[in-house]
Amino acid sequence: MKASEIDKKFDEGRDISKYLDVAKAKRQGREQKRVNVDFPLWMIQLLDKEAKRLGVPRQSIIKVWVAERLEKAS
Repeated sequence: MKASEIDKKFDEGRDISKYLDVAKAKRQGREQKRVNVDFPLWMIQLLDKEAKRLGVPRQSIIKVWVAERLEKAS
C-alpha cells in the first residue's frame, strides 16, 4: 500500500494500525544516551525526598526538571 493511501485512511479517521510495524517504530529525537552527573549529597537528599513525596524514582524528577529548564531556555 502506498503512503498516500494510508494517509487518506488516517485522514478519514480509519484504523491504520494493521499497516504499521510498531515493533520497529522509533520516535526521532527520543533516543537515549546515558550520562554521569555528580551531585552534592544535599542535592541527592532533597531529590530523594521529593521523589518519595511524588512516588517516583529520583531519575524521573531529574529528567522532568531538566526538561522544564531546557524548554524555558529555548
